[in-house]
Amino acid sequence: MPGLLVGGLLFAASLTPSLVPRIWATQGIVSGFSIAIGYAIGAFAAWLSARIAIPGPGEAFGRAARVAAAVVCAAVVAYALARAAGWQNSIRVLMELPPLDSLYTLKAVVALAVFAVLLVVARSFRCAARFAAAVARRFLPGWVASIVGLVATAALFWSIVNGVLVDTALRIMDAAYEERDSRIEPEFAQPTDPLKAGSQASLLSWKELGRRGRQFIVSGPTRAEISAFSGKEAMEPVRVYVGLRSADTVQSRARLALEELKRVGGFERSALIVVTPTGTGWIDDPALDSVEYLHGGDVASVAVQYSYVGSWLNHLSGSQYGFDTARALFEEIHAYWAGLPPEHRPRLYLYGLSLGAQSSTESTEFAAMLGGSINGALWAGPPYSTQLWRFFTTHRDPGSPAWLPRFRGGSFVRFMNQDGDAASQSGLRNANWGPARLVFLQYASDAATFFEYSAIYRQPEWMNLPRGPDVSPALRWYPVVSFLQLLVDAPMAMFAPAGHGHVYAPSDYVNAWIQVTDVRGWSAGEIARLKNHLSHRHGVASPATGAEPPIAKRLGPQAQQGS
Repeated sequence: MPGLLVGGLLFAASLTPSLVPRIWATQGIVSGFSIAIGYAIGAFAAWLSARIAIPGPGEAFGRAARVAAAVVCAAVVAYALARAAGWQNSIRVLMELPPLDSLYTLKAVVALAVFAVLLVVARSFRCAARFAAAVARRFLPGWVASIVGLVATAALFWSIVNGVLVDTALRIMDAAYEERDSRIEPEFAQPTDPLKAGSQASLLSWKELGRRGRQFIVSGPTRAEISAFSGKEAMEPVRVYVGLRSADTVQSRARLALEELKRVGGFERSALIVVTPTGTGWIDDPALDSVEYLHGGDVASVAVQYSYVGSWLNHLSGSQYGFDTARALFEEIHAYWAGLPPEHRPRLYLYGLSLGAQSSTESTEFAAMLGGSINGALWAGPPYSTQLWRFFTTHRDPGSPAWLPRFRGGSFVRFMNQDGDAASQSGLRNANWGPARLVFLQYASDAATFFEYSAIYRQPEWMNLPRGPDVSPALRWYPVVSFLQLLVDAPMAMFAPAGHGHVYAPSDYVNAWIQVTDVRGWSAGEIARLKNHLSHRHGVASPATGAEPPIAKRLGPQAQQGS
């Protein structure tokens, strides 16, 4: 009875809103785990009470108390079910999504199915532990045998889950991603321009660039497109990409990137961007398109692939390939760049999204950044484990919110969202930049950035009032449940509408690059026109008019591109 009561209360709490809208399947998963954990907590409390012989109430009073508790629990569950659609709509309205009339009833089926599976696993674990303890009692005292049985069973279950199921799944998915990356898509034709990476004259084989590399090379705006938009003479943007198949080692791939960048004249541009891709090697098109338009094509960008699998799988496996590749590429590029005459070398910038942002922050020391090793950096949607991001957020200026910190008035680093940067929103519009312009672009609804393990037992600071512009006012913290919600929100944030969650809008990239690269000479009207142009180019609603473009609405990188 206690287990069902606590499980019912946690089920009710699981229906409350979190950072992104949930569909029936994800809601069912969150609710199922909530019921199972609540059941375990209640059952353990009842067992512990009986074990230490805590005196209970009389039989009649106890029966009445159980009935009253069941009635209260049922009322809470009924109230939560009635409010569930409204809670989800409180997020959807902020993200300009159509409201739900009600949540799908399948969520209850999924929740019960998840609970049943977890219950079977838990009871299997208990039976195995009892069996192991019984065997151990032949040689050891009772309490020691119980501990040995519990530890041995835990080790067995962990080895099965982590050493067999997870490793096997990772190998299968890595092979699947690698096969997909090797496909030659007819829509990505090999460039004929000898100054394009992957052309016949290139040091890089078109086939060995991989699907992500080929897409990156051909998807950007051309000189003609930029000129047609601006009405001014433009340059052809330089893009260099080295795939995993292009060379055998991290160092050799980084050197190959440098040599190709030199061959195509990348160091002759006014801005050079060292890009760290996401886990699959994917690079968010609007991020580079926006800066290329802002600078009339006078931009070179270079990237090296470090993995085939998605960022979340790299994170799960603890892979260091992203960090190693980002550092190797930066060191190669920076060593050559630093040897050029200062008046004849491009301004050097870093860019990364998601795991690419985290890896990019590790490509050089922060002290070196401030010492002039780079001119600036744009990091979008940094994962919660990004150390540099965590340092700035933890040591933010008093009074600034955790979802949009202000650090030392904005002179070293600035945080931006869909409403601009923290310094400007705080009235510090004249804050001076330091030697490097570092910008974190993040949305308050991005659980990939704001996930916290500590949410299992305490309220995260970003939940404090005031809330971010796209966070539901109905959001509340609940022990255990909020952690489970964020755990599901982190991957689901990649399916949010552009401008929310983990999907960064072209217009916000424009604002960020204006800050990072110190863009001047653009009027407010011209900037608005560029945002509108890029929004239509990438299939999102216009930031100026809100009108839906004539092509499919852009989904998140992992949702649309499988990153």
